[in-house]
Amino acid sequence: MIDAALAVPGEIDTPTGGYAYARALLAHGPQAGLALRHVALPGGFPVPDAGELERAAAQLGEVTTPLIVDGLALGALPDHVLDAIRAPLIALCHHPLGLETGLDAETAARLIRSERAALARARAVIVTSRTTAGQLVADFGVPEGRITLAPPGLDPAEPAPRGNAPPMILSVGSLTPRKGHDVLIRALGHLAPIPWRCVIAGPADRDPAWAARLAILVRSRGLEGRVEMAGAVTGADLDGLYARADIFCLPSRHEGYGMVFAEAMMRGLPVIACRAGAVPEVVPPAAGLLAPVDDDLVLAEFLSLLLASPAVAARMAAQARRHALSLPGWEETARTVARTVAGVAA
Repeated sequence: MIDAALAVPGEIDTPTGGYAYARALLAHGPQAGLALRHVALPGGFPVPDAGELERAAAQLGEVTTPLIVDGLALGALPDHVLDAIRAPLIALCHHPLGLETGLDAETAARLIRSERAALARARAVIVTSRTTAGQLVADFGVPEGRITLAPPGLDPAEPAPRGNAPPMILSVGSLTPRKGHDVLIRALGHLAPIPWRCVIAGPADRDPAWAARLAILVRSRGLEGRVEMAGAVTGADLDGLYARADIFCLPSRHEGYGMVFAEAMMRGLPVIACRAGAVPEVVPPAAGLLAPVDDDLVLAEFLSLLLASPAVAARMAAQARRHALSLPGWEETARTVARTVAGVAA
């Protein structure tokens, strides 16, 4: 058994893909020979205050085993905190912080500089997609040989029955600009004469001002009663939403992987998304339709096609389910991470 630590900021139960990845590593690591100790860093990352940085430095400085630091924290650590780390450092990068949608130019540049400096200190870098690996090599100076690709695993789930009247469009993701819910709402505004309803499930506390703007957009398009903002939904409640859905749509502006797309395909749902980041890696052409980023008119065309053509939607749903069943589980992800940690420990 290899002893190591996994440092993640904030609450480990936060309902996002990055935190789900961390929870899965903690749960499945022992089966792969990897005993991970969870280090709960302060929750202010990626914009921590001075006190949070001081506490993070103390926590990270106490670790002596190989140390995996989640990119939500690592990319925002200044040099004096990185200097406190004595353990062999492994970076876990879902996507570079400076590529988050909605950042001003100065903040984006600062995060890119700090993440480049942090990645230079890492003995290994774990990424979740080939897209992120390519970005780190091209834009952050990470040697290709230092990168390990460890895509998220996928838990088995039953397919959704589909065939609801009206059809239900499901979107799952935090209410932040990067997830593109504003594009979805504008697209739905073009489909007012067609029967449908939409549920948008995702926490609003990451960017309350943006969540408020989405609510205003729903009202301005006259979609109250047809678009439900369900808030953070997890566990059995989220399973229930998937089971009642007919189409999955999330027009993200960037994804380092996009675990919800794989989860939707496991439920046998046709996917509509944008050709952004790693989404084309996750969603094959037979299982989904990918619009240009920010193009609500094309997104509306795709939604209209699946709503008006049940046979087309059914074929895509079957292909989505077939593809999802071919994807690896979390045990394989944990084994890949364990091999990387073993190499660093050696």
